[in-house]
Amino acid sequence: MYPEQIVNPMKAELTSAGFTELLNSADVDTAIKSQGTVLVVVNSVCGCAAGAARPGVKKSLENAKKPTMLTTVFAGFDIEAVNQARKYFAPYPPTSPAIALFKNGELLHFVERHNIEGRNAAMIAEHLKMVYDEFC
Repeated sequence: MYPEQIVNPMKAELTSAGFTELLNSADVDTAIKSQGTVLVVVNSVCGCAAGAARPGVKKSLENAKKPTMLTTVFAGFDIEAVNQARKYFAPYPPTSPAIALFKNGELLHFVERHNIEGRNAAMIAEHLKMVYDEFC
């Protein structure tokens, strides 16, 4: 598990933008099963999370349509929550960072790490805006 002093600033990048931390299985179940659209960001300490995923997700919110609920879990730290969230991501294998969009409990779109690596924040944001326009 990563040290709290390393993880907290990375968590704050999303929570300060309005994301709710899901810290345990019950939090994950409640969020994903809620009505409307729910974005779940699997945050991570890796470079592609810092350089593309977090800034891209935040920039994606500069859109007319956006998810009803913004949530996040942190890989390597919020172990129970991440494991529970990954159950909802099937058939996708465990990956972080990752971005999932649910509507009324149904997984509609999933962005795996390999879709984040090698892309910049603007590319991630534009992709997510298209997803929001279609599903939100």
